[in-house]
Amino acid sequence: MEILKVTVQIIYVLICIVLIVIVLKQEGKSEGLTGTLTGISDSYWSKNKGRSKEGLLDNATKILGVLFVVLSVVLNLF
Repeated sequence: MEILKVTVQIIYVLICIVLIVIVLKQEGKSEGLTGTLTGISDSYWSKNKGRSKEGLLDNATKILGVLFVVLSVVLNLF
């Protein structure tokens, strides 16, 4: 049981480090005042964002965030 706990803790720390790096690599989401006034939020870039590097980072953040929460609960149960 102790080996399982140490393994989960190592995976938890790795997920934390990767999650920090991915969040720091992302661009800001705010378009500012000009984006709201001109209404250019439905551009080609925003529609195909899932296929870009930014979309990949966004999806990875969501997945790692869920894993972070699940592993937090699992480590709390130990």
